[in-house]
Amino acid sequence: MAEYPTLAVLGAGSWGTALAALASRNGVPTRLWGRDAKALAAIAESGQNQRYLPEIQLPAELQYESDLAAAVRGAEVVLLVVPSHAFASMLDEIAPLLEPGASIAWATKGFEPGTGRFLHELVAEKLPGRAAAVITGPSFAKEVALGMPSAVTVHSDDDAFAHQLALMLHAPNFRAYSGSDVLGAELGGAMKNVLAVATGVADGMELGLNARAGLITRGMNEMLRLGVALGARPETLMGLSGLGDLVLTCTGDLSRNRRLGLALGRGIGIDEAVRQIGQVVESVVTADEVARLASKHGLDLPISSGVRAVLHGEVTPVEGLKALMSREQKPEYPQGLFGPF
Repeated sequence: MAEYPTLAVLGAGSWGTALAALASRNGVPTRLWGRDAKALAAIAESGQNQRYLPEIQLPAELQYESDLAAAVRGAEVVLLVVPSHAFASMLDEIAPLLEPGASIAWATKGFEPGTGRFLHELVAEKLPGRAAAVITGPSFAKEVALGMPSAVTVHSDDDAFAHQLALMLHAPNFRAYSGSDVLGAELGGAMKNVLAVATGVADGMELGLNARAGLITRGMNEMLRLGVALGARPETLMGLSGLGDLVLTCTGDLSRNRRLGLALGRGIGIDEAVRQIGQVVESVVTADEVARLASKHGLDLPISSGVRAVLHGEVTPVEGLKALMSREQKPEYPQGLFGPF
């Protein structure tokens, strides 16, 4: 069996728990940290995360640590799986605790709230000089924890670290690819949450499968347009981190963002919809940051803009749909798929 570096997974929600379990089953020495010490102790005692992954047995080899300093002590790879709004503060907390040669990875999707900065920019600012990578792709935590076939991609400016991290995750039912377009991988993972709300709204309003397919395809167009403007590689967005994640979140009811859209489309208010979901819904913040980036680059992204307006209560879902459908006729790709938009 290959010898793997020690991994500390910070964040004991559904995705953090699933990734920790996956790595542990692969023979990676893995510690799972959670801010709620009582909840973490219950997981350790039962071997199950009843709140986020009920009835799924976690590997006996997985270790649990409620003390942050102890969790990262000696860890060669530290993986952050916390909500985007807590990402910057988590980096600040671990900065003085990390081993000198420790590498950083994250499976968080989204932007820094209020600035629109990508998470890799925060890592470079707060933890300079360390190998860093993002894990992203179409992967519901429940299915990964159950060992169902899944695939993700690991992107880093450090090819060796991307390869190492992918090997730590790669398993018979879990394919981990690697790449070097961190910005593109992060954009796809963040923006798909906004577009999933749009398809959820359409399905909640029972507008049919044609409408869903149209929204996914034109949403992909918006992702490509913004990606090209930001310098992302189109092939990254056409891969697992973009198109793959977009299709999953737009069609799968395990997606919190899709479920938010379904509720809104059925006439439920946003506050009540978020309460019913019971977990962080990244699209509520991400829609603002996508709008900020689009404005900065002079882009018109009608679906993303419409979702933002609905989430802020500026228009109803019916009004938002009417605005989309009343736009003028034009060519689908006026200058080619990968040319200027």
